[in-house]
Amino acid sequence: MKAQPTASHFIDGAYAEDTAGATIEVIYPATGEVIAVLHEATPALVDRALASAARAQTAWAATRPVERARILRRAADIIRERNPDLARLETLDTGKPLQETLVADWPSGADALEYFAGLAPTVVGQTIPLGRDFVYTLREALGVCVGIGAWNYPSQIACWKSAPALAFGNAMVFKPSEVTPLGALQLAEIFVEAGLPPGLFNVVQGRGGVGAALATDSRVAKVSLTGSVPTGRKVYAAAAAGVRHVTMELGGKSPLIVFDDASVEDAVGAAMLGNFYSAGQVCSNGTRVFVQKGIKDRFLDRLAARTAKILLGDPLDDATQMGPLVSAVQLDKVLGYIATAKSEGARLITGGGRAALNSGYYVQPTVFADVTDAMTLAREEVFGPVMAVLDFDSEDEVISRANDTEFGLAAGVFTADLTRGHRVIGQLQAGTCWINAYNLTPVEAPFGGSKQSGVGRENGHAAVEHYTQVKSVYVGMGPVDAPY
Repeated sequence: MKAQPTASHFIDGAYAEDTAGATIEVIYPATGEVIAVLHEATPALVDRALASAARAQTAWAATRPVERARILRRAADIIRERNPDLARLETLDTGKPLQETLVADWPSGADALEYFAGLAPTVVGQTIPLGRDFVYTLREALGVCVGIGAWNYPSQIACWKSAPALAFGNAMVFKPSEVTPLGALQLAEIFVEAGLPPGLFNVVQGRGGVGAALATDSRVAKVSLTGSVPTGRKVYAAAAAGVRHVTMELGGKSPLIVFDDASVEDAVGAAMLGNFYSAGQVCSNGTRVFVQKGIKDRFLDRLAARTAKILLGDPLDDATQMGPLVSAVQLDKVLGYIATAKSEGARLITGGGRAALNSGYYVQPTVFADVTDAMTLAREEVFGPVMAVLDFDSEDEVISRANDTEFGLAAGVFTADLTRGHRVIGQLQAGTCWINAYNLTPVEAPFGGSKQSGVGRENGHAAVEHYTQVKSVYVGMGPVDAPY
């Protein structure tokens, strides 16, 4: 099984290669097989990518927004036409089952391109009357933007970052995760086919050193990262040295609160989506499930029964509901967290080990109950299919405990009392929240976190603020009144 791309990088409208760069092996997580071999970008390739972006961006920013929009819309149409093939590549790259990649990865990327294509012509300035004089404002592109992707939703993230950047007149140099590097190259091809001028979307492969080179280059106006908190701190500091704009969408340890008047079936379904979708490798997952004591037993019974029916298997099989973790490194990390949870006294409800499926990186969907706030499982991001269920008595108690974390990415509340739902959400320290739903992230809505989970927002109208800047122009309509 092979998925070898034409070359490792895409620069100035064409594939580029330099085998002097360190080797990157792309592993199919379901079997451990090497399906492609790429090379890291050398300093010369990084320079070429940035130079082409800087050259192309000026003319692009001067292009009518509606013309930029037409290209993005054509790209969205191409993605939808080729979704079956793109989904299969995404499955090979990430190990996620086709059940997911057919509906949640490239389709979400196409939605982003379409949304920002529609938004681009509406981004306008203001006129501010001052009596005789007046001020008008312009919304201008930032310039060259760097996107640094995560390995869990590689193609979606490439679209989520490039769509607003390009719609508003910027250029982008995108570095995918070295773990899942293939999808971004397809996006670059699609953009060119849709009519995007060369240089406006470049893809360079590499590990942290390539990301650091991009984040510190003087030609870069903005860095947008999706990744872990430790990586975010490093990239944020590097960008700050050059006073660059940043968007940081980082990790989480998000609470999902289930009150005793909630629909147990709905709450269980949401908890499973918020812990087992993509084998638990979703940054916004509700991995601390707080269940009010009155329904704890019913909740755990239904959760165990429904979890036992999850079908693990070959991600390329349409019937498979859950695939492997993305890598051997991630497998070892998640199994380590499971062992720690057992040793710290959490009660195992179901799962709890590696799934016996060939040589892939499979972990059983796992649920622990009687988890306490001090346990490692309740404090650290696992990024695997491991759910922690905690008990609570009162509303005030659970709000305080839910907020007792350095993270603030997401939160959810299940209750039949919508007044309480709004009241509790209003007190939770998280940037992306749900009431009686979980992990739904339409492109129309802003997405991002607070506290250590990041700054800035992806998607929605809020993205205008993060990919443009305001120019204020004072217009004098009379003689200058000077005291000299």
